[in-house]
Amino acid sequence: MKAIAVMLVALMALFAIAPAAMAHETGGLVGGIIGCCFGVRSAAAYNDGKDLHWREWGRLIPLASFVFAIWDGVDGLNGRTTGNLASEYGTTYY
Repeated sequence: MKAIAVMLVALMALFAIAPAAMAHETGGLVGGIIGCCFGVRSAAAYNDGKDLHWREWGRLIPLASFVFAIWDGVDGLNGRTTGNLASEYGTTYY
């Protein structure tokens, strides 16, 4: 369990540092890892030049990921759209 937590922290650090250090490219290793961890929609958005939302990063935290999943589900039940998120958080993410 500790090894998994350490690997998740290392991945989070890699994702935080790597995009700022290199120019954004479509696909590649980072796009593949985002697709594996967050799904096809997040990977496609990343390949379009968008950043990951902080709530998506929260999915990597063990046990806390359930809170973020429920939070996202409640937003879906309330009818929140991508347009609502873009107006609230800006076009950097959506």
